Amino acid sequence: MNAYDWLQNLPFADPEAACKVVEVSFNNGSRKDFFRNNTLTVFEKGEQVTVEGVSGVDVGEINLHGEIVRIQLKKRGANEFDPEMKKVLRRANERDLELLKVNKAREPEALIRARAIARQLKLDMKISEVEIQADGRKATFFYIADDRVDFRELIKIYASEFKVKVEMRQIGARQEAAKVGGIGSCGRELCCSTWLTDFKSVNTTAARYQNLSINQTKLSGQCGRLKCCLNYELDTYLDALQGFPDRADTIRVARGTATLIKKDIFKNLMWYILPDSNKQYPLTIDRVRKIMSQNAQGIVPDELEAVDVTSSKPKEVEPEFVDVVGQISLRSLEKNDRRRKQQQQQQQQKQKTGAQQKGPQQGQARPSQQPQQKQQGSRPARPQGDRPQQGEKTRTDRPPANRPTRPQKPTAGPKNQGGTNPGNPNPRPPKAGPAGNPPTT
Repeated sequence: MNAYDWLQNLPFADPEAACKVVEVSFNNGSRKDFFRNNTLTVFEKGEQVTVEGVSGVDVGEINLHGEIVRIQLKKRGANEFDPEMKKVLRRANERDLELLKVNKAREPEALIRARAIARQLKLDMKISEVEIQADGRKATFFYIADDRVDFRELIKIYASEFKVKVEMRQIGARQEAAKVGGIGSCGRELCCSTWLTDFKSVNTTAARYQNLSINQTKLSGQCGRLKCCLNYELDTYLDALQGFPDRADTIRVARGTATLIKKDIFKNLMWYILPDSNKQYPLTIDRVRKIMSQNAQGIVPDELEAVDVTSSKPKEVEPEFVDVVGQISLRSLEKNDRRRKQQQQQQQQKQKTGAQQKGPQQGQARPSQQPQQKQQGSRPARPQGDRPQQGEKTRTDRPPANRPTRPQKPTAGPKNQGGTNPGNPNPRPPKAGPAGNPPTT
């Protein structure tokens, strides 16, 4: 129910010639009307304004202003300079908005009570909506009825019950659906509740022209009537059907009389069926015209000469199983793989260089670590002169204090004087004998 103002940002040479009429919407856009803006106030879309009502005032929202209002006036056949057009009084103040809120809160209860009264009077009608004016002096009752209803007694009861001026307005099922709103079968909001303002009659002929199956469930909208969208493409179908031959419902061939069942305007084909089979035969427009001319001359062709309607698109063949491991790769993955391989190569090179450096130093402790290792045990420090050369094996004569001593195995070979063994490069001091006796050799 909203219109986009596509002229709002366009400059005009003569501001005095601008349209002085604005369009105001009431009750969330369910009702709209035009009002003259004689004040010097410039209103923007969405502002709340106070306008003249029936025996009082009403509060609405600015829907359109500017030059686009003239287009809407021309569309609805209204006169811009009509002296009876109601006026915009002012911007809605706090008192007006508070009064509007109070009276709008009465509408649900009034709707329930109005339906109960109509049922008590046994009137064949349905009260769809109740709209109370902002100042609470008038109430409009929207109702649906198939036939004429005598509601003179109903108006008297409503006036005494609600203490307002009563106005009865009849609407159709489509207008009711527009007020209620909802989602259509297309998945979008209903056209009647968004942009469609004038409702045209829709019949099953529109569905037949479009070769649609006459299924009441699929063709009906939420209002219970045929969908309004059936009229959207009807003119296009009617223009396309002008190229098809008339009075081509039946044609005669040698096998019998062929009957037309449908027309395909997209492929320019006419589908016929023979009485002895259920098979459908698609014929071109030229072929149908040729058969019709032959039948007019008393000639009956042998065959219909149906065309092949198989799709010209080549059929997709499923590929057989192929091992494509290593053949499909993405550039981003290739970069990551290349980076990962470079890191692995660098780590392997570092490991190789570290192994080469540790090779010749396997039997020798680092000088910086030797004093710390000697301090950890209870052994005395070895003099610098006794340190073995590089490549020689180290051997301590005194075990640590916390470990038991092991007897050393005698080495083979003659012993030299002085207690030295040529098999042992480290000299060993001789053992001491009893007190007062010289050491034994």
